[in-house]
Amino acid sequence: MKGLIARYSIAAVVTVLGIAASLGLRAAPTEAAQKSKCISCHEKVTPGVVTQFLSGKMGKTLDCSTCHGSDHQSEKDVAKVKLPTPETCAQCHEKRVKEYREGKHALAWVSMKAMPMINHQPSAVGGGDLKGCSACHKVGEKPMADLTRYGTGACDSCHTRHTFSVKEAQDPRACRTCHMGFDHPQWEMWQTSKHGTIWEIEPTTGRAPTCQTCHMPDGNHGVMTAWGFLALRVPEDDKEWWDNRVTILKAIGVLDEKGQPTERFDAVKAAKIARLTKEDFNKERKKMIDVCSKCHSKSYAEANLKAGDDIIREVDKIFADSIRTVKGLYDDGILKKPAGWKYAPDLLQFYEAKSAAEQELYLIFLEYRQRAFQGAFHANPDYMHWYGWAKVKEAAARIKEDAERLRAEAKKH
Repeated sequence: MKGLIARYSIAAVVTVLGIAASLGLRAAPTEAAQKSKCISCHEKVTPGVVTQFLSGKMGKTLDCSTCHGSDHQSEKDVAKVKLPTPETCAQCHEKRVKEYREGKHALAWVSMKAMPMINHQPSAVGGGDLKGCSACHKVGEKPMADLTRYGTGACDSCHTRHTFSVKEAQDPRACRTCHMGFDHPQWEMWQTSKHGTIWEIEPTTGRAPTCQTCHMPDGNHGVMTAWGFLALRVPEDDKEWWDNRVTILKAIGVLDEKGQPTERFDAVKAAKIARLTKEDFNKERKKMIDVCSKCHSKSYAEANLKAGDDIIREVDKIFADSIRTVKGLYDDGILKKPAGWKYAPDLLQFYEAKSAAEQELYLIFLEYRQRAFQGAFHANPDYMHWYGWAKVKEAAARIKEDAERLRAEAKKH
């Protein structure tokens, strides 16, 4: 019996090593074996990195050179270090990388670069220095020209270096660095909802859904939502709602004055920021209903998601009316289109807006409206109402008041 077990163990080891060899992977050193040059050197240079790497599952089977290459041999040739990409991860995790590329996380870098506002910011604020927008949007795939020392692997945004832990990425707290704050406080919404409260009380029972439960069912990395980041979809059967949405789409430069698609429409399509067919919307909605129905009845799930849709419709009435108020100021020559702007008002310029009324419009667009519909879908009534709906109403009142002031001043001149 012992001989059989020994032969089986040897065969298993040979099989594992054979698979690793076929993938071009190098075995990590064991205590009994000689350490690789990478490990021996970096134990002195970056001991924390080595400790993290060897504590993780990958550190048991791979060497640093698997992901970083072997061209770098000393402190003098650090520039030769290979920067990991999703292709690097796909050597072992082909299925998950394929799923990731079908979802919106893979397009995060593209969507950031598409924002006109980003062109006005210092690099440290919005560009590539990982202190502002890029620090979260680095989860997306990037062209080789944009690869820098950090944030090049995309997968390591959730499976952080150098343990690359699956357990860490399955914890909802792994999502909160990016999904919090001004324009998308999903973490705060979920954490203070009944779902989040139950999870904090019972973090291991599975009774409460986490971010991953709803947005990555069965570990699927193709993260996508029905409404998209900006709660915009095309087309709409409700005529009043569609008219309001056309107004919104014009204000973000996706449709021109005649209602025809612009170059930005192509960018929105490429970045999957909105669902552009009923089929695409219904596909994602069905996925969410299926997830909710594991704990709730299907009718309950449908009713709650429909209530979220209704919130968007009601907010869009106020939002579109505010846009028309500001657009009227441009049409009447009271506000002048800023140099270099193709559209006015242009909501994708964000806080680069040039008037108080437009600053309020920007806040409706990126903060208050976001919180209203996201609060609804994340089962957080306070965020939906007081941080969202109420703030939309307040800002709309200030926009009307400012427009009246500007018109009165214009008459004097």
